[in-house]
Amino acid sequence: MMKKQLMLAAAALTATACIAGCGSSDNAGAAKENATFIVGMEPTFPPFEFTENDKYVGFDLDLAQALCDKMGVKMEVKSMGFDALIPALKSGQIDMIASGMDATEERAKQVAFTTPYFFDGYSVVVRKDNTTINGFDDLKGKVVGAQVGTKPVDIATEHGAATVKQYDANSQGWMELNSGTCDAVVINTSVALFYLKQGGDKDLKIVGESEVLNDGLAMAISKEKPEQLEKVNKALADIKADGTYAQIYKKWFGVEPPADK
Repeated sequence: MMKKQLMLAAAALTATACIAGCGSSDNAGAAKENATFIVGMEPTFPPFEFTENDKYVGFDLDLAQALCDKMGVKMEVKSMGFDALIPALKSGQIDMIASGMDATEERAKQVAFTTPYFFDGYSVVVRKDNTTINGFDDLKGKVVGAQVGTKPVDIATEHGAATVKQYDANSQGWMELNSGTCDAVVINTSVALFYLKQGGDKDLKIVGESEVLNDGLAMAISKEKPEQLEKVNKALADIKADGTYAQIYKKWFGVEPPADK
């Protein structure tokens, strides 16, 4: 009789453990589905990411939110300097970089890039009264401003700038240009156009032809998380297919995105 009771007790414990285990598995799945996804960005890069009325806004922010919605995760934005983004991603402080980052070969050695989501270019911006700088070839021997850690630093150097004044935020570049402490600024064409459209064209102008950006802008994911890269790429393909990407693009740039992008 005692043996039979012990067997029944053991069976009951096994069933309880199984139920608890199954419940735990389901909860873990739900928790993972609603997990916080930390997106790193440097929010002084309008129209891609910037602060407006104490809120982070911009094309990249809307795009990252759409990707998180598609993946079923809660987005958390972490603001930091542009040159701190890759180290933060590699150390696990953030899950993704969404900050107008050029998908260059050099950066690809450190991070895994998603499918490019935007193709841009670079332009030279000067004060309206400047008549000596008419494009990239005229940067030789000049003091040129560019955001630290970005491709424009390399471009200014390659074109012979005597000094490349590097700053943390693009807003500082506009101030330096207006105050005359630098002769020109090299910056993404889309960012320059947006700034001029907001009233910057009163004092500044774009000169010469834009330099085409071949790599494209892309989100960055840790090389240690290939499954995460796959999920983000799928989400990006999905929001392009369902029209969400086009809505976001038109909101910030006023036109439909190129058909092949």
